Amino acid sequence: MDTDPLWSMISAGSLPLLLAAGALVLALIALLLGSGARRRHQDQMAALRERSDTLWREVDDIRVAQFNRPGEAGNGVAGSSVEEARYHTEVEAYSKIWPQVWHLHERLGMFLRAVEAGEAAGELRLEARNAALEARNLLNRNRPFCTESVDELVTRLIDAEIKAHLAACQYLDLLKDVSSASSNHDRRVLQDKCHSLHEGEARELMNQLASSIRHRAIRSS
Repeated sequence: MDTDPLWSMISAGSLPLLLAAGALVLALIALLLGSGARRRHQDQMAALRERSDTLWREVDDIRVAQFNRPGEAGNGVAGSSVEEARYHTEVEAYSKIWPQVWHLHERLGMFLRAVEAGEAAGELRLEARNAALEARNLLNRNRPFCTESVDELVTRLIDAEIKAHLAACQYLDLLKDVSSASSNHDRRVLQDKCHSLHEGEARELMNQLASSIRHRAIRSS
């Protein structure tokens, strides 16, 4: 008995089912990968937040130690007073810049995650933009009191976050353009750019900035 016609009928009838099953498997894989990436991002953010808290606890300890330390007598009093004033001015500048830089990094991360998840991101987009502007203004106002290394790190960090923000905005614009044949490729490129800037370059700059501020505070004390 020739089974080719029967096999052809079964194959033709099951093709939509096979395609649907394949699409379901791909969707599950994408969901698992997205969940894993989000968990890793949350763990990294928690670690960075802990480093930030540790940094400012150390700075507070230094301030308390300086406050409790008796004044030095003799010819070195004037010089010590100048150095102490310079130290406090520099640390005060960092105490204004660092929280805003951290706020920018956190707000932008929330915006990028909302964009990637396809959630409404208009308000987060505006918050991230305003956080970048405020960080830039704070740096400009306090630049004379920062070391060149800290100035450079903060500038590069803000620039990286702004570039990530612009890439995410371009990604949102491309989502509206479904007629372009190259839009899928362009969206993937922009997604990779956002991850590279925010989770790669900006995160590394945050770590370097925390280390640099800690080094300046401890050395100057």
